[in-house]
Amino acid sequence: MYFVYMLECADGTLYTGIATDLDRRLEEHNHSPKGAKYTRTRRPVKLVYTEEYSDRSSASRREYEIKKKMSRKEKLQLVRTKS
Repeated sequence: MYFVYMLECADGTLYTGIATDLDRRLEEHNHSPKGAKYTRTRRPVKLVYTEEYSDRSSASRREYEIKKKMSRKEKLQLVRTKS
């Protein structure tokens, strides 16, 4: 199982990523040098959105769609509708 996730950083920005273990990845983003370079300087981060996919290819396509094709407003709307 693959997860596409969105984090809200301490500075209010959003970060989108992909992971197989969300708990581990969130721990890395908040406490480890293995967290993304972007989130390491914007800690703490909190998980605000997830989607599940059965294969990496589908998850990667969705991650790209969210990261590159959606505006911040659209991302926030996505977070609100999933809550």
